[in-house]
Amino acid sequence: MAGTFLDSTELVLNMGPQHPSTHGVLRVIVKLDGERVLGTESVIGYLHRGVEKIAENRTYTMFAPYVDRMDYVAAISNGLGYCLAVEKLLNAEATPRAQAVRVVLTELNRIASHLLWLGTHALDIGAITPLFYCMREREYALNIFEKYCGARLTTHAFRIGGLQYETYEGFEQETNDFCDMMLPKIDEYEELLTGNRIWRERMIGVGILNIEDCKAYGVTGPMLRAAGCAWDIRKALPYSGYEKYEFDIPTGENGDTYDRYMVRMQEMRQSVRIVRQAVADIPTGPIMAKVPKVLKPPVGEAYVSIEAPKGELGYYIVSDGSTQPYRCRVRPPSFVNLQSLDKMARGSLVADLVAIIGTIDIVLGEVDR
Repeated sequence: MAGTFLDSTELVLNMGPQHPSTHGVLRVIVKLDGERVLGTESVIGYLHRGVEKIAENRTYTMFAPYVDRMDYVAAISNGLGYCLAVEKLLNAEATPRAQAVRVVLTELNRIASHLLWLGTHALDIGAITPLFYCMREREYALNIFEKYCGARLTTHAFRIGGLQYETYEGFEQETNDFCDMMLPKIDEYEELLTGNRIWRERMIGVGILNIEDCKAYGVTGPMLRAAGCAWDIRKALPYSGYEKYEFDIPTGENGDTYDRYMVRMQEMRQSVRIVRQAVADIPTGPIMAKVPKVLKPPVGEAYVSIEAPKGELGYYIVSDGSTQPYRCRVRPPSFVNLQSLDKMARGSLVADLVAIIGTIDIVLGEVDR
């Protein structure tokens, strides 16, 4: 491209929005010097549905299913965060049985989310087999969701104050069977990838984001932990009884694409560990706390954040005393983490850019809301 504007050799290209490795409809304007990335600009908004504005025109209960459509890969986490925020406004708390079942379903959803991430991330880099393996195991988790509440993807499992349904007969056994099956499968994925020479060369030292950068960009979740910061809201600010469960916070050292992969692999193992503990200790009792049929939280505001599969998912709700939220604001981890793409991509190759986008683990429904 010599002899272009101002004798520049730079080339500006659009990657997406329909590019298969942009995981939805993300458009990245890439400034290139040959195959070397000089800078990127993420263009979002292709999926915008105005979820936060819809909240102002729905009752608290009516709005609950809408949040499932944001990060549709981890719908149960979305629902949990929203329910906890409204419960905080109401000064209510879910029953012990509801809390235990919430933990089981949310951790199963974390595994399902990480499985979809691993399969598509490997596919982006050129490994086809892991996608089939991950989809195979993810089906078992989705089957549990389907038996519980009828939905597989946009799983509306919770109610403000507790659960939508009582657990079905055999729920505990099926969940334990899933855990027994899952651990050897994670070992199988690692056998395929972790020591694979091509996998390591494509990921080690690529897309480095250190702790200072993570703090500057507000990056949370596996990306922050891969940089060496053991911050997990389930431990730091426990909710739904997480303080009762024993689990470790996996961390990395270098904050590169490979560390982020390793952290998520370990997270799946820790989620299995949490699920086993929660299933073994589901108390008897009601599944719903005593909340009014018509919800009118007192005037005030509440912010609640949870550790979603992709990072800190927060809900800020303002009540004016009516049946509808005066204001609802979501802090989605995909949206916040995506802004670090330019920092990680500068100086890398176009092929590395594909790996970096995959390792952020974004869902565009959550980015655009």
